[in-house]
Amino acid sequence: MQLDINEIMKILPHRYPFLMVDRIVELEPGKHCVGIKNVSINEPFFQGHFPGHPVMPGVLIVEAMAQVAGIMAYVASDEATKKKVSYFMSIDNAKFRKPVFPGDQLRIEIETTFNRRGIWGVNGKAYVGDVLVTEAALKATFADKAT
Repeated sequence: MQLDINEIMKILPHRYPFLMVDRIVELEPGKHCVGIKNVSINEPFFQGHFPGHPVMPGVLIVEAMAQVAGIMAYVASDEATKKKVSYFMSIDNAKFRKPVFPGDQLRIEIETTFNRRGIWGVNGKAYVGDVLVTEAALKATFADKAT
């Protein structure tokens, strides 16, 4: 299964400048997902991170992983859960191996490690080309939207 940006925006509540997924190229609901983030010099964070040496913040790479994981979990969920929003619970073993620069394309791979009592555990890896740039273990859950 693949999803374009319009389908992604029907799933995720995020919008510019915080939508960090441009496309889903592989999706096995509840098990595996691969998303793409095209990193452009026009990203607002590059103005301050860092002037003269733009580098994508590692925490935003992890956020992109979480958004890809959220899409995978959403597609695998029942209708009641789809009315909720996903929230981060934890980030473990994050490793930032190489910097990500404007013009790079992030390929974000998510694998489910568990789904119990409404809590999802995933392993995320982000690549530029064949080079692993970031990895982390993430946990999240779905909860009612704040009113």
